[in-house]
Parts: sequence; C-alpha cells; structure tokens
Amino acid sequence: MPALAYGALLGVVVLWGSAFPVIKIGLDGLGVAHLTLLRHLVASLAFLAFLIAAGGRLRPRAADLPTFALLGFLGIFVYHTALNAGELRVSAGATSLIIASAPALTAVFAAWLLRERMSRRAWAGSVTSFLGVALIALGDGEALRFDPFAGFLVLAAVGTSLYFVLQQRILARYRPLETTAFVTWAGTVPMLAFLPGLPATLAGAPTDALIGATYIGVFPSAVAYTLFTFAQSRAPVTRVATMLYGVPVVALTASWALLGEVPTPLTLVGGAIAIAGIVVVQRARRAARAAPAAPARPEGVR
Repeated sequence: MPALAYGALLGVVVLWGSAFPVIKIGLDGLGVAHLTLLRHLVASLAFLAFLIAAGGRLRPRAADLPTFALLGFLGIFVYHTALNAGELRVSAGATSLIIASAPALTAVFAAWLLRERMSRRAWAGSVTSFLGVALIALGDGEALRFDPFAGFLVLAAVGTSLYFVLQQRILARYRPLETTAFVTWAGTVPMLAFLPGLPATLAGAPTDALIGATYIGVFPSAVAYTLFTFAQSRAPVTRVATMLYGVPVVALTASWALLGEVPTPLTLVGGAIAIAGIVVVQRARRAARAAPAAPARPEGVR
C-alpha cells in the first residue's frame, strides 16, 4: 500500500476513533434522530465548501445517481442511524470494538462481490477479530449477557461493510472528495425525515452536544471519509478496511479520557483478540506480496 494511503488511514483511525465518545456526548443532548441529522447537515455543508475550494464537480452523472443513492443509504443513513441507536446503551469503547467487525465483513463481501482473494491466514485473522468482537458484545457491562442494542451495531457494521465494497466500483470515475460528498448528500436526504422538532431540540441542547455534533460532522465525517476513500482508491478494499481494527485503540483511550468509561476485563480481552487479527491479516498480505510468482507453464502443458 502506498505511503500516502497509509498516512491517510492513520488520520482515519484517529478521527473515527475520537468520534465514538463524542457521539455519546451528542446523544445526551440531541437524541438519535437529531444528532444523526445535524451531523450530516454539517458534513454536507462542509463538503460543499471543500468542493468549491477544490474546483470539484458539484453533482454526479445522472447515470450514477442510483449508485450514489444506494451507497448513501447503506454507508450513511443505515450505518449512522444504527450506530447512534446502539450507542444509547452500549459504551462508546465497546461500540467501537463491535464496529471493528466491519473489516472482517468487508472481506467476506469483497470475496463475494468483487472476487478479491484472501489467503487462509488472512481469513483466519479476520475470523479471529470477529470472535474478539463477540466477546466484547458479551462483556460490556456488569454481567455476562448480550445487550439487544448491540444488534443495532451489528447492523451498522454490515451497512458500512457493504458500502466499502460497493464503493470500489465507482472510484475510477470520481475523485475521492467528489465520491464522499455525493455519498454523504445522498445519505442525508432520507435523514430529512428526522427534521420535525429539530429547531426546538437545538434551542434546548447543551453547548457540548452542539460542539460535538459540529466536530463529528466536519472531522470524522467530511475529512475522515474523504481520507478513507482516497486510500481505497489506491489499494484493495480488504487491505484498507483491515487497518480500521486500530480504531478501537483510539476510541477506548478517548472514551476513558472524555467519559470516564473503564472497559471490563472481558472487553479488553476481546479487544486484544480483535486487534490481533490486524497483525495476522497484514502479515499474510506481506507474505503474499513477497512470494515469487508461479512460473508460466510451456504452451500445451496442462
């Protein structure tokens, strides 16, 4: 993977990791529907400013509108609505770890839809990470139990994984900034159903919730999504998505610093197992790249 793509993904890991505790703060003052809508109204305006400044296109080709509508629905509307709903009951740190199952799901969908191949070791790493996520879902709380609200987070992970994979097909026709802007605008349209009551909610919301919504709209949404799409345009989606297993490290640290959330021992064990999957998958990728290519067989040999 090119160094610029790695640098972009490092920024994504930091920004997306920081979003989870800030979402928790925003939920306390705005609720699921209005936080989701406000974040993406802010992001939509930020993308408009970015595109004007960069001289990018302000609308996609008409033929690509259905594709952007699908990407926006899965990657923006479904993902963020389900994420915010799940975080009502699940801690911010554990939420980030459950969402970290997305790279494993992305590998499955990429193999199915894009025919991307993964070695057995890479598959083992992804499965290991997914098992770690299962431990987190069971261990986030005082008792060993599965919180039904974690189901929203699984739905969010499925939505964003499909988005990662399906977006790969359109990157050749649009710049990363244009792609993420059009996807965000498309995903914000169905969120307008949350508009009733928004002015009253904003008037009564605490300052930290409003600041938090603005922050996640500009940085984890507008900036980080563009950085992720930039990296995805330069490497296979499974390699790019695997790096997101590092997001929970930032999220757990930020949740402890901002919210005072202390992860349970089982959450930490699950997190360690999930993150270990990164090492396995990345080593498998490096080994595959270093392996010599099979010699071509002479004509007529079977």
